[in-house]
Amino acid sequence: MRDIALSLIISWMLLVSLKRPEIGAYLWAWLSLMNPHRMTYGFAHDLPWAMIAALFGLMGALFSRHKSMPRSAGVWLLALLWAWMSLTSLTSINPGDAVLERWIFVSKIMLMFFVALLVVQGRSQIEVLVAVVAVSLAFFGVKGGIFTVATGGSYRVWGPPDSMMEENNALAVSLIIVLPFVYYFWSVTTRRWLRLALPWAMLFMGASILGSQSRGALVGVLAMSIFLGLKSKHPVRFSLVLGALLVLLIAFMPDSWSERMSTISNHQEDASATQRFYAWISMWNVAVDRPLVGAGFRADNLALYAVYGPTDPKYEVAFGTPWVAHSIYFQALGEHGFVGLGLFLLIWAWVWRAAGRTAREAATVPELADWVPVLMRMCQVSTIGFLVGGAFLSLMNLDLPYYIVIFVILCQREVQRARGPATRAVNASAIAGAGAGPAMAAGRPSRVAGAASSSVPAANPQPTAVSTPVPNPVSMARPGAPRRARPAAPGATAPHDGARPAPANRPPTRR
Repeated sequence: MRDIALSLIISWMLLVSLKRPEIGAYLWAWLSLMNPHRMTYGFAHDLPWAMIAALFGLMGALFSRHKSMPRSAGVWLLALLWAWMSLTSLTSINPGDAVLERWIFVSKIMLMFFVALLVVQGRSQIEVLVAVVAVSLAFFGVKGGIFTVATGGSYRVWGPPDSMMEENNALAVSLIIVLPFVYYFWSVTTRRWLRLALPWAMLFMGASILGSQSRGALVGVLAMSIFLGLKSKHPVRFSLVLGALLVLLIAFMPDSWSERMSTISNHQEDASATQRFYAWISMWNVAVDRPLVGAGFRADNLALYAVYGPTDPKYEVAFGTPWVAHSIYFQALGEHGFVGLGLFLLIWAWVWRAAGRTAREAATVPELADWVPVLMRMCQVSTIGFLVGGAFLSLMNLDLPYYIVIFVILCQREVQRARGPATRAVNASAIAGAGAGPAMAAGRPSRVAGAASSSVPAANPQPTAVSTPVPNPVSMARPGAPRRARPAAPGATAPHDGARPAPANRPPTRR
């Protein structure tokens, strides 16, 4: 029954996406992040729903009449990273089948990102995409948080099955990434039931992060919480509340959790930390040997570690196992070289700066000021959570963090569209004002010219239908001097200067 219901829902969304391609972008995000078909037990479990959604979404975008690619440096940075990954795949020293499989996986993600950039426009569509991304992971966060509270934190929380977030560490960092977007909806919504429900959802997501028993996630959630407090509407008050909740959640966790977290300070005695150092040194050795292109996708293979792995006996516990990089930075370095790492870091530096600039510009636009600045600040908070928590996990190829880039680019376009007419109007006014100055100066007679024209008539006068008012030269005369009449063109009526004669008993006043 679950298979039938899910298949009907997905099939309906596929058909609608041909007419409304943004539905295809929502469907892809839902299927790739939440993997709802993996929670069925029949025929729907193994169907390639994500691939089908990608095809329908691409067709809908191609035939859509309302599409446009944003003009943003972020678009070019994503395209450059994708192109560089493709180049390193061609020069890879890893098994070809594994490299091709991972390249196809990453290419589908990048392609659907560009589809989303083409078809998702306006506040309502952007917020729906943010909601799909947040709810897809918040579902497991709330579920895991309830499980953590019910079991006293004695068991680990795991992510969606058969996905890149199935591991407890990956799920925890994913929840750190989406938690700021849950705060965004709580901050901007006017619905009372959401205002009441979302704080509980964030609380259970925090419990789920700690319940994953991930040490990297603990560091990430602390960093994210600091910036979430600073970027909130009420920094001091919200930071105090957030800190108090974190202390209560940590105090709730059992002794086994505290013992595991304490190994952060004495990593020399922890086998997991030794394995991470072993992987990091191996990735560094690869990058030094192949500085431009690295080893390519799927560097976690025995052949590579046999050549580039350290041979120091203190890493003996890690010998004979093809470890993943255990860090987004060393993963980018080992698989794509120093150039790939530079592009990866450049993307996130751009996200931080572009989000801040977009928030400041949107604050001056009335129709954007109530939601874009908040969303951009939450993108910055989410970026901090990913960069800190991802320092201990191989999540460079995960699609979730790149949605932060998509949100910033889409909001950039909204600001550009809203500010465009106003900017053009200001520029037009400035140009008109600059052009009126010389024209008025040319049409205003000087005192010397006026005196000359009183005795010499104008040759070949050209009658005009409309006369432009000009300043009265009498106003520039010396006090007490006799007024000089302005010469009139032949056939034209002298304009009335509008001056009121001064009383006989009062001397003329200076104007």
